[in-house]
Amino acid sequence: MKAADTKPDPGIRLLFEMSRDDNPRLFDDLMRFNKGPKRVNRLRFLAHEGLLAQQWLLGMTGTAPAVAAAKPTRTGIDIAVARQTSQAFDTTGGGTAE
Repeated sequence: MKAADTKPDPGIRLLFEMSRDDNPRLFDDLMRFNKGPKRVNRLRFLAHEGLLAQQWLLGMTGTAPAVAAAKPTRTGIDIAVARQTSQAFDTTGGGTAE
């Protein structure tokens, strides 16, 4: 085994600015916490849950007709947009599923 193989993955550092105009619900949710670890942990949790929800929704639409997938769900999530977003950030190189 090479020394490079045992090297841990580097972490990801993010620095971004957000105004209330960008996403009011997310902004208000994050503003509940003082800046620092609690706000970062909340953002990490929301990102993780959003990723799981997106994968769950995409898994559900695998057998659904395309016409039904183009309509927003009762939660207001447009399945077609979620699928496109997931494909845009897909790192497996699999391309589109259609």
